[in-house]
Amino acid sequence: MSFGLNLAPQHRVYAGFATYSFAMGNIFPRLPDIKHAMGIADGTLGLSLIGTPIGTLTALTLATPLLERIGFRRALLTLVPLLALLYAIAVHAPEPVALFLMLFPIGLMIGSVEIILNVEADRTEFQLKRRIMNRAHSFWSAGFFGAGLFGGAMAHLGLSPQLHLALVVPIVAISMAIFLGGYEPAPARFAVTSDKAPMFARPTLPILVLVAVTLSAMLLEGASIDWSAIYMRTVFESGPFVAGFTVALFAFSQATTRFFADSFVDRHSPSGVARVLLATMAAGVFLVFFSPAPFVSMLGFALLGVGSSAIFPLAISAAAQRNDRPAAINVAALSQISFTAFLLGPPLLGFVSDHWGIRSAFGIGIPFIILSLLTVGSLGARRSSSATSASAGSSGTREEALARANEA
Repeated sequence: MSFGLNLAPQHRVYAGFATYSFAMGNIFPRLPDIKHAMGIADGTLGLSLIGTPIGTLTALTLATPLLERIGFRRALLTLVPLLALLYAIAVHAPEPVALFLMLFPIGLMIGSVEIILNVEADRTEFQLKRRIMNRAHSFWSAGFFGAGLFGGAMAHLGLSPQLHLALVVPIVAISMAIFLGGYEPAPARFAVTSDKAPMFARPTLPILVLVAVTLSAMLLEGASIDWSAIYMRTVFESGPFVAGFTVALFAFSQATTRFFADSFVDRHSPSGVARVLLATMAAGVFLVFFSPAPFVSMLGFALLGVGSSAIFPLAISAAAQRNDRPAAINVAALSQISFTAFLLGPPLLGFVSDHWGIRSAFGIGIPFIILSLLTVGSLGARRSSSATSASAGSSGTREEALARANEA
């Protein structure tokens, strides 16, 4: 028996992404308050936050068979409200080690939900015979935008992070019941076979080049999500609402770009689009690094949202189109290696912030952008319409790509 609104399959996918990201996004505007309450430095906070990506990578590598056994519907309707609940518990952590330990199971749930939603988006693309992946991820960013606004407002009103995150739990549970209560998984994209992608796919040299393309976007997206609110509070002593709104602004600009990204990729060279995005990202870094005023920094974070929006999807598409070995293995290799590199982000940025200031934590993105520009030609030229149609499901995020590789 199902409940909730009767939505089209793609609209249900969009609602799932938005609700899930709202559930996970509310903690980030409150990181300055959590850091202050624990009395810890940026580097220590960064080490605590790494619990989430470690859990996420673990789930992305191991969770697919278990999720298929449980069933996507049951798992999704349980995990997203439970994710909000565990965040509400985690903000009660009294010290950094406890926060790390509480964030690890949250990461397991994030990885599992990523698999479900991204495989569902891929299957829905196949059913509809048109791209929806980047648009689905624009709704992820939109949900994060809502979380930034809500979190900033709660901080401005003086609510503690504990009360704020507790309020998120019923909001998420009700939203899931309304928008996903009638969710039924789409049929598998391909016939089930006994073959599956290896747990760890050996990267080839061309895949390592694609990893180099993605590093700047992954690092700066993580930096903007994790550290933008702390940056605004530290550098300009901004109020809690401005700090939270900065997180929301990054997510909004990323969401808007992702919403229209598919049509630009269809019309232009992937490497050309990527160069524009990387140049935009570089401009954002320079504004954040040299900013004399809060407004300039907020513009910088908006440009970072635009620039980081579609680099990884383009790299995944390029990996999937290689004909040196099965697409699933190339996609898995790119996803796993890139996400492992992404684990280094929080502690690296915290270490840099402790020793050279939080502006420098964003400034280290410039060498990675240069590396991406040097390797961006590997994304290839504009595809034909037939190739575009054949790879309609090949764009997405690092978690989506690994999910599809595990499903194949």
